[in-house]
Order: sequence, then C-alpha cells, then structure tokens
Amino acid sequence: MLDDILAIPDHLRDALWRVESARLEPNDSAGLIVCGMGGSAIGGDLAGAVLAGRVTGPLLTVRGYELPSWTTPDWTLLFSSYSGDTEETLACFEAAAALGARRIVASTGGTLVDEAREAGVPVIGLPGLLPAPRTAVAYMLVCAAEVAALAGIAPRIDAEIEAAAGFLSERAGDLQARATEIAARLDGTVPVVTGAGLTAPVARRWKTQFNENPKVQAFFSELPEANHNEICGWAGEAFSAVLLEDSGQHRRERRRFELTAEAIAAAGATVVRVETEGESRVARLLWATMLGDLVSLALAESRGVDPLPVEAIEGLKAALGPASG
Repeated sequence: MLDDILAIPDHLRDALWRVESARLEPNDSAGLIVCGMGGSAIGGDLAGAVLAGRVTGPLLTVRGYELPSWTTPDWTLLFSSYSGDTEETLACFEAAAALGARRIVASTGGTLVDEAREAGVPVIGLPGLLPAPRTAVAYMLVCAAEVAALAGIAPRIDAEIEAAAGFLSERAGDLQARATEIAARLDGTVPVVTGAGLTAPVARRWKTQFNENPKVQAFFSELPEANHNEICGWAGEAFSAVLLEDSGQHRRERRRFELTAEAIAAAGATVVRVETEGESRVARLLWATMLGDLVSLALAESRGVDPLPVEAIEGLKAALGPASG
C-alpha cells in the first residue's frame, strides 16, 4: 500500500490516459452527479473542491441508493465503483437508466461494467491490480474532473494535474518524513480532522484512511461551521485535532484556524496544524491527500496493524446478504 501511495503521481498520469482512451463525447449538461461509496466516492468531493469557483453548474456526490428527486435527463451521472459490485451505486445506475440521463462508468469490472456494456454506456477502465479501492484515489479524482469538463460545467485541468504529478514526485521524501512525525503525535488519540474550502473533502479522506488503515476511530469537520458548535465539546486528552489549512484560504478562515487551535490546545488536546504546499489548487489538494494517506500508514505501522484487510466491512456485507434479498 505504501508503494501505491507513493505512485499517486503515476496514477494521475495514467488516469488522464485512461479517460482519453475511453473516447467520451462532450455533452452539455445541467450538472454532474458522482455516485459512489467509500474510496470510490471521494474523487467527486475532491474534484468539486479543486474546481470550486470555476464550475458553471452543480457538481455533487451521492452516497446511497437513490438519486436526488430533482434529477432530470439533462444531468450527467458518473458511476464510480472500483469493484463494480457496490450495491448502492448499482441501484443509482438503474435509476438513472429509468430517468434517461447520460451515464458514464469508472470501474475495473463487475456487475456495473457488465450492465454498462450491455446498455452501451461508456466505461473508463481502471487498473485492477490495486489492493483496495482507497488506493485508487488519483483515478477517481481525475475521472470526476475530466467528466465534469466533458459535461460542460468546468474547464479541463489536465495540465494542472500533470504539473501536480511532477510536484508530488519531488516532495515524496518530505511527505514521508512529515507523515511519520504527525503519526507519532496522534498515536493513542482519536483524531478529529478539520478542513475548510479546498481542504474540507481532504479532511474526510484523512478520516476514512484512519478508519481503514490503522483501524482507529476518527472524525472530520469543516470550518467555519465547527466554530458554531463543535468547539464547545473539546476537553481532555482522548482526542487530537488535525487542522488542514490552505495557503490560499480566505483570511477569515485563517484567523478561525488560529483561534480554533488555541482553544483546543487550552482544553488539553493535541493540535497538529498542516498547511498545504503547491502552486495550484490541484497540487495543494493532492499534496494534503497524499500526506494524509502516508500518515494513516505510519500510524498503522506504529500500532502493528496490517492496513490492507477490512474485516469489519466484509463481515457486514456478508451479514447484509445480496441486494436482491
């Protein structure tokens, strides 16, 4: 898994090639809905953050069995499922067919690809050799961003993605060293990861990586909302705060991060402040994402936990039984 995280720059470049190879046709749309769960859904969130301020229509992520009631045939829907067997995503795929909306699939295979091929729905083929959906984050981000451009609601950012890949390659060693330091500070606590704007979906990514890799409980939140409620609940040393700050954030958000850090530290909790690096929004978001992935692996190593198995998830799926039942 460490090799796959360090290969994120290569994944970004390969993802651009795979989208191009799918030969998708442009089609102006009312908006883009990315349907997915877990590591397959995060690309929609990340793409939305990267493209904020540049989109001309809605870009949102649906995690669940149903499409929004206001979805019309004028929308484009991207069905993102690494395995191709995610039951929630399959349910949305069927709902979109009944609606007559434009459908695009990003997957390695499974039922989703079988049904897409049968219905003539274009498929962006993903590499099937990755050990888990969560290691395909670069592919999911690129697919969502490129489909947003094809849907006519955003500009292409392929050049920025290429540049970000080079930047991450250069910073890989520094990111690993930083991750080890952060993991040591968080060990033995329950991390609460907070972002704002560009880093809000990255905070969600850190949280889920903490859950699945070192198998620890974690939470995420967002400023300024967290200053209107969550800040009242800090007390003691059981929790730690990771504040993901962006070098390009609003000046009032910067001040809120400073005051939030002071309040949490005064309550006795560990505070780790991280500021993004990189020239573009794409580079900064991917830098913070890659750092979080590396922190989660460093924490798994320090706890002696194998990051790959997710027995709790597989056990729940088995107990749930087939969707047809």
